[in-house]
Amino acid sequence: MGTVILLRHGRSSANGSGVLAGRTPKVGLDETGREQAQRLVDRLADVPLAALVSSPLLRCKQTLEPLAKARGLTRVAESRLSEVDYGDWTGRELKSLTQEPLWRVVQAHPSAAVFPGGEGLAGVQARAVAAVRDHDARLTAEHGEHVVWALCSHGDVIKSILADALGQHLDGFQRIVVDPGSLSVVRYSETRPFVLRINDNAGDLSGIVPPKPAKRGRRRGKRADSSDAVIGGTTGRKDNA
Repeated sequence: MGTVILLRHGRSSANGSGVLAGRTPKVGLDETGREQAQRLVDRLADVPLAALVSSPLLRCKQTLEPLAKARGLTRVAESRLSEVDYGDWTGRELKSLTQEPLWRVVQAHPSAAVFPGGEGLAGVQARAVAAVRDHDARLTAEHGEHVVWALCSHGDVIKSILADALGQHLDGFQRIVVDPGSLSVVRYSETRPFVLRINDNAGDLSGIVPPKPAKRGRRRGKRADSSDAVIGGTTGRKDNA
């Protein structure tokens, strides 16, 4: 299976104003967000990318535009990676939403939270994880298990994907922080995902690139399966030796 870079879109005009944008149309990046999008080109310069998949919302499209242009890739829109449908909460100020009884449910028991007139967070996780798995399987079939690809989505959506990858119940996903413009990385395997980065804002990403497969006969003995964890922890070497 492949390695996926989870990009949260750059800072939007709604992020800067303290409003829950949700699926409000035409919410784009602010100046900081545009700078974050441009920096992705250099941040990912040493990372081979086979594909770009994203939420169809404008702020995700704008985040990937410089990277898509630099790599000559076409962004694939995926509705299952769209922002949470916050229903009646959409467009309201966050400071007013903290007074709603549902706010405490979202904080302490998000798996039970269903937004009035919208969707539940458990359903968000189900659709988002299914989308990631489907695209990863497709790209692995096309490019091999060492494929690296990127998706661009939204804070709660990415947090739900990371919670699944960590084997963590959705009720604990509020412990995960995903800032605008940040990168998180998950490498999928046959039996388990490996979480390589969470909320990375400036780190060296060359270490996320999987090693090239060894040629047959190059080494003696049985090689560890790609789903196996390294006993004692990784050493930092590409072959985990």
